[in-house]
Amino acid sequence: MRGRQVSCCFTGHRPGKLPWRYDEEDPRCAALKKRIFDAAEAAYQEGFRHFLCGMALGCDLYFCESVLRLRRMHPDVTVEAAIPCPTQADVWPPDQRRRYQRLVEACDFETLVSRQYTPSCMQRRDRYMVDHASLLIAAFDGSPGGTRYTVEYAMRRGLEIVDLPILPEPAR
Repeated sequence: MRGRQVSCCFTGHRPGKLPWRYDEEDPRCAALKKRIFDAAEAAYQEGFRHFLCGMALGCDLYFCESVLRLRRMHPDVTVEAAIPCPTQADVWPPDQRRRYQRLVEACDFETLVSRQYTPSCMQRRDRYMVDHASLLIAAFDGSPGGTRYTVEYAMRRGLEIVDLPILPEPAR
């Protein structure tokens, strides 16, 4: 089931904008991953069955991992990798490229938004996800960039938005 009304997409920051950067052992990262999973599970409880992920470093991969975990609990969940271009992960660190490849292979669907890199392919990917969903989960700190663009586009398109603020200090 992939209709817009049962589809949820995600946006969030890359490691460079996260207070913990690449340190996924940081308690703030663990807390955000839990909040992402909880938001995906709440979306499932509200009837969402299809989840679209942009597959960028950082929060997107956290989301993909959370939804794949949710799928193990609920086999009717489907996961779509919305890939902006074939070279998306080419310059990533080797461990993150392997993670990306493993996650893409685990997804039920793979949508390639652009056949090659262009300056606008990331925004095209973001619009694709928003245009095919009725709920956006956003891990967002308010700063300019792709996540803000996606949130603002989703607001203009009338999507319900679940905000998961990025916590600058460790959760207590």
